Amino acid sequence: MFNIPLLYWATEETGDPRFKQIAMRHADTVMSTFVRPDGSVHHIVELDPFNGGVVRTYGGQGYADGSSWTRGQTWALYGFMMSYIHTGKEEYLQTAKRIAHYFMANIPEDGVIPLDFRQPAEPKLEDDTAAAIAACGLIEIAKAVGELERELYLNAALKLLRVLDERSDWSDENDCIIQRGSEAYHKPRNQHHHAIIYGDYYFMEAIFKLKGNDLYLW
Repeated sequence: MFNIPLLYWATEETGDPRFKQIAMRHADTVMSTFVRPDGSVHHIVELDPFNGGVVRTYGGQGYADGSSWTRGQTWALYGFMMSYIHTGKEEYLQTAKRIAHYFMANIPEDGVIPLDFRQPAEPKLEDDTAAAIAACGLIEIAKAVGELERELYLNAALKLLRVLDERSDWSDENDCIIQRGSEAYHKPRNQHHHAIIYGDYYFMEAIFKLKGNDLYLW
């Protein structure tokens, strides 16, 4: 979902509609096969290339098949907003909102996003990159909805960003700001809670969005 804006761009640059058609076909497939009724999202779906339909799903970087890898939720949340921005297709906005409502309903009281919303209580694994990506997507939803809805999404984004700010390293001694990213649940314990470069990127992108001088690259 984060790669297909290149296809939308290709149609805008060349005037050839096929690139956009391919992108929308992909988004439609993800919408019908990856997004669950409650707004949570599968990480990996195996599709039958000959007959169509879902063969099976996989847990991927999350806790297990059927769980809720948080960064995967945010790729979908913000990714469908990207497709909505490029196409204006209302279903993409509604899908992004459905994923957003699932995400917001599962934000812990302290605002620290776990690696998987359905992981066991221990070990308590976190992923601040998911919070940063979610904030970007929520701000884009706030821009797209009416006045009566806007504050719901914007306030959720602000809560995530405030917690990230409190947990960040702004010192000159460290190259990275966001310090507690996690790549996948089933990795050795000493390979969790470290800097991941795109965590910094989406954190800064969200801040620029709030300041009103966002350079939208997607």
